[in-house]
Amino acid sequence: MKASPPTPGESPATLDFAAPATWTLGGHWTALGLGELAKRLPSRGEQAQGRPVIDGSAVAALDTVGATVIEHWLARAGQGGEADWRGWKPAHEKLLARIREQGEAEPPVQPSPLGPVAAVGKATVDFLDELRALLRLVGECAVAVRMAIRHPSRIRWRPFLHHVGIAGLAAMPIVGLLALLMGVVVAYQGATQLVKYGANVFVVDLVGLAMLREFAPLVTAIIVAGRSGAAYAAQLGTMVVTEEVDALRTLGIPPVEMLVLPRVLALVLVMPLLTVYADVLGIVGGMVMATAKLGVDPEAFLDRLPRAVDVTQLMLGVGKAPVFAAIIVLVGCFQGLRTRGGADAVGAQTTRAVMQSIFLVIVADAAFSILFSMLGL
Repeated sequence: MKASPPTPGESPATLDFAAPATWTLGGHWTALGLGELAKRLPSRGEQAQGRPVIDGSAVAALDTVGATVIEHWLARAGQGGEADWRGWKPAHEKLLARIREQGEAEPPVQPSPLGPVAAVGKATVDFLDELRALLRLVGECAVAVRMAIRHPSRIRWRPFLHHVGIAGLAAMPIVGLLALLMGVVVAYQGATQLVKYGANVFVVDLVGLAMLREFAPLVTAIIVAGRSGAAYAAQLGTMVVTEEVDALRTLGIPPVEMLVLPRVLALVLVMPLLTVYADVLGIVGGMVMATAKLGVDPEAFLDRLPRAVDVTQLMLGVGKAPVFAAIIVLVGCFQGLRTRGGADAVGAQTTRAVMQSIFLVIVADAAFSILFSMLGL
């Protein structure tokens, strides 16, 4: 009985039951050489009636995996795990004795794939565990915010201002450009329909309501999630991998208070400001397209705008921004702190943070729409 060869030039592990009470082993009894032998147990006809004789004179190499498999077989097929060892090299005997002292252990085998029901159950359990961990982080942030309100001196002002600049000022060019183009697109698409009915001036209502209530806060949140949310996950994930977060805990410094809180406060502050900035540029883009496509001059556009949209519409859109900001920063920091492994894990958690934050932002926006509809706003 032979296993598939591990690598060119190495003999795979072999096992011969020439006699009922004798096991003759040969080849490389290693993690690479075992192959299917690691999953096999001696049949009833191959089991020894007394103390089995295990002949290892032909064994070329032995590691802890091979030794564990042998001890596992003895425990299952032998008499109390006892055997007569014959022909083993001294180094191999020492390794077998060390494994025997540690007690019985299951040999490492490749896990079988889960069935559909088990896969759904595992996914559900993993989701609930992740949700519980996220809620724990939310609670820790709430406690940290309460402590910061009571003792403002505990706030790390320099990191706070740094994140305000990175998440706010540095994001203004891309947010402004996309908001401007979004206003142009909304006005252009609306103009195609409005011109058929001679209702050119109603493009002001369309652009104002669409930008103030929906597009400006949503587009801003998606851009910030791609920029700042990914950056938060990557930064904290790298700190976890390099054990900087563990060092903070060793020094008695709460990572949430030092790393998460400044980011939360900074993004919650700058998101409403970025939303208002996107509102302005979106309306400017719509006004430019209305002038070029529908002949609505800027004076007429600005004159109708206050009558088309009031302050309530502006506040509804701006009011979503802090909620979107909290989702983005908490998900980004949460996924960063859950990083386990190396550089690949940092990249995976960063991708996961962006996907989850954008998804939750859209879900929150849909929930706001339903709530505003129920309230008649």
